[in-house]
Amino acid sequence: MMGLTAVAALTGCAMDQAELETPVRAGDTIRFSAGPCFGTCPSYTLRVTPDGSGLIEPERFTAVPGPTRFTVTPAQYRRFLSALDAYRPASGTTKRITHGENCERFATDMPGYVIEWTRGEDAPTRLEYQSGCMDARYGRLRAMIASVPRMLGLEAMLKPTQHRKADT
Repeated sequence: MMGLTAVAALTGCAMDQAELETPVRAGDTIRFSAGPCFGTCPSYTLRVTPDGSGLIEPERFTAVPGPTRFTVTPAQYRRFLSALDAYRPASGTTKRITHGENCERFATDMPGYVIEWTRGEDAPTRLEYQSGCMDARYGRLRAMIASVPRMLGLEAMLKPTQHRKADT
């Protein structure tokens, strides 16, 4: 009985930790998700607020065991927002880049990425990109996505340790 109570208490803490506070500073909260691939690609979702609060929720092949808070500087937030700006669809819409829609050269088993901008009660703006799309016109988007962990200072959280590789 005591074991179940302890598990329930810990689960409650994990659920509380998985939410970010509503930002005080005006701006977009950005959600960036890296999906799984056929292999050991890190799979995770991160959120960053204009206040600099961040939360990473690992799924597979990361170095963090569960939801983990982090902070970004105002300069990191602005750099992240600016890097994403060129790929942001019209406000309140979703743009998909995937095989069969607007991609001719496609490699299978690559991760998918979802970037979502939200602000207050406005409808979210969303970009869905299947990274197997190898069309030259998406080269800069692929490079920008690859730079996100470094841009936000999260590389260590996303590199699985040897122990985690064996467990996962």
